[in-house]
Amino acid sequence: MRTALTDKVVLVTGASAGIGAATAVAYGREGARVALTYNTGPERATEVAKRVQEAGGEALTVHLDLERHETIQAAVEAVRGHWGTVDVLVANAVRWGTIRPGSMRFEDVPAAEWTAAMHANVVGNALLARAVLPGMRARGFGRIVLVSSGIAEEGVPGPGPYGTAKSALHGMARALAWEAGPDGVLVNVVAAGLTHTERERPFADELFDAIAARTPSRRLSSTDDVAGLILYLGSPANGNLTGEVVRDGSNAGRTVHTM
Repeated sequence: MRTALTDKVVLVTGASAGIGAATAVAYGREGARVALTYNTGPERATEVAKRVQEAGGEALTVHLDLERHETIQAAVEAVRGHWGTVDVLVANAVRWGTIRPGSMRFEDVPAAEWTAAMHANVVGNALLARAVLPGMRARGFGRIVLVSSGIAEEGVPGPGPYGTAKSALHGMARALAWEAGPDGVLVNVVAAGLTHTERERPFADELFDAIAARTPSRRLSSTDDVAGLILYLGSPANGNLTGEVVRDGSNAGRTVHTM
């Protein structure tokens, strides 16, 4: 597959670990110029930037906090100031929330938790897309990939701010696909299932095995597997797929996932 990403400017949010880091490196292998955002831990982002460069790309690290909306525009402007444009946006950063699944009944979730989840994960990503769209429209090219979760479709027992916010990205992608499609901008969602990322490592091996057994491939996706989907959707190799939700193999079995 020829991705035609050489020298394209790619902004990957939440790129200091997990799927975001794997995605940044994948774009680096294709010769892209990759801007990696981080919220905390700039040292980890710097390490990922080194991996991007070793893979053959250029790299820039930028701070972005979805909960502080002023940092969103500042991050996009920093990338434009460095490379002049943003061709591809991978919206991977997320506010996980403070309430673990199963720890509280729906009716006991504080209103503030709902507000915070929507403020960061929905409004924050909308503002991020809004910041990059004018330049994409002007050039007649753009790719936006919103990273969601199997929880958006299947849910988990307990409170729902995280899953609700993630499902909102599906509607956002459909709206953006119609709105920006005539200007050459394609927008899609990757709905990832459980992957072997740093966040899931504390879970028991039995949980991984049980979920893997209920997928078509009988295995969980790696972060590289998910990054491959994102790479394709967010590249010129994707000629006209837009407004879709693409599920990786860990999510293809439509099982309930724990995060």
